[in-house]
Amino acid sequence: MGNDVSRRKAMGTLGAAALAAGVGAKAAQADEPVKGAGATAADGIQRTRPAGLAPTVVDGKVVQPRRELPVLHTTDVLVVGGGPAGVAAALAARRTGAAVTLVERYNHLGGLWTGGLVLIVVGMNTMEGKQVTKGIGEEMLQRLGKVDRGIVGHRPGGSPTVDAEALKYVMVEMVREAGIRVFLHCWGVDAIVDGTTVRGAVFESKSGRQAIVAKQVVDASGDGDIFAAAGAEFQHLKFRTGLVHRIGNLDRVDKAKAKGHKKPKGLGSISPIRGVNWVNMQGPKADGLDVADLTRLEMNHRRHIWNSVQRIRKTPGYEQVYLMETAPQLGVRISRLLAGTHQLTMKDVMAKRAFPDVVGVGGRWCAKHPAWQIPYGALVPKRIDNVLAAGRCVSGEARMADLLRVIPPCFVTGHAAGVAAAVAVADGCRARDVDVAKVQTLLRKQGAYLG
Repeated sequence: MGNDVSRRKAMGTLGAAALAAGVGAKAAQADEPVKGAGATAADGIQRTRPAGLAPTVVDGKVVQPRRELPVLHTTDVLVVGGGPAGVAAALAARRTGAAVTLVERYNHLGGLWTGGLVLIVVGMNTMEGKQVTKGIGEEMLQRLGKVDRGIVGHRPGGSPTVDAEALKYVMVEMVREAGIRVFLHCWGVDAIVDGTTVRGAVFESKSGRQAIVAKQVVDASGDGDIFAAAGAEFQHLKFRTGLVHRIGNLDRVDKAKAKGHKKPKGLGSISPIRGVNWVNMQGPKADGLDVADLTRLEMNHRRHIWNSVQRIRKTPGYEQVYLMETAPQLGVRISRLLAGTHQLTMKDVMAKRAFPDVVGVGGRWCAKHPAWQIPYGALVPKRIDNVLAAGRCVSGEARMADLLRVIPPCFVTGHAAGVAAAVAVADGCRARDVDVAKVQTLLRKQGAYLG
């Protein structure tokens, strides 16, 4: 009974930051919770699927008949994926003047930053401590600083840690204030292509298979799902895939009882919530595009996490520690990398290469290296038009994966892709043909750092 009470109290505490800050606020695209006594018919009509649309078996093969897709929405800029790159892209495009639609497969924004519980923001600074990630990403962190228990460690040269629930709330407020159209629970499954030009994307949801038509598309799916579906070239990599969890009651450890005993492993790192740590996991190399691989890892990781926490609880003084939460999203770090008009290399980084089309700067986190410029060409496919990559799937060699995949470069490439897409819409040109000098000017006006 005591542990159940502790769990309820802690989960209530976790939501307190978002709830306290949200008093009187409205939900995105909905004014009030729906009130009612129970289920009601949507329109009083019972429906069946039109005949001839279901997949059938032909000569032993499953065949999907050709059919017209309903258009869910039409927009200037479509951003696929609501992680740090996607949210930054959507905000940047809207601030540049475009009508923007943001589509996310899960029920929340933030991607692996929130749903994957990857709560620490590393790679914002140079080896000397100079901050190189600014703009919309820094704005998100500053807004979290105004939310009770939203962030810790946000200081010059530091690597802050956020609370996932507070961040979900802040992102909703930011996209709502900007007037961005949002669709959650929609999985991007295909690209709409006219020759070599992307005209939108196809989504699966509880509403069925629907299309969103757009003048420009930003693929911030993390896995490059849309540019790959459109026929863009890419590298397919296997990478370490883990699962993050949080543990609670660390503020109830009996220090007197624990004295003289070895500190248990797996206690993780601090979070903004007292007594709660987040615990990272490296995991083995796996294919983030293989559903069998993903399923096997998910099940194995959950068993490992449960057993790890039970070992902690057997350590004298740590009996009250418990497993609070496993991340709802598996920690796929890298799967596809775009083959762009420029491929970032570690040689570029170590040589401090400067690019005339620079749209952002990356910092240091996992090795000794200087700050590194990100060129616009790393976002642009070689031959497919009007789709830009943003986030961990931009163009880089395999050795760049550890630099490209962390949150600050996702901010930076998302910010750049959003501005560029909006400029392409305004100027009526292909994304690859935008005036990069204009994009750079707008990025600086929006607070980005280009070196």
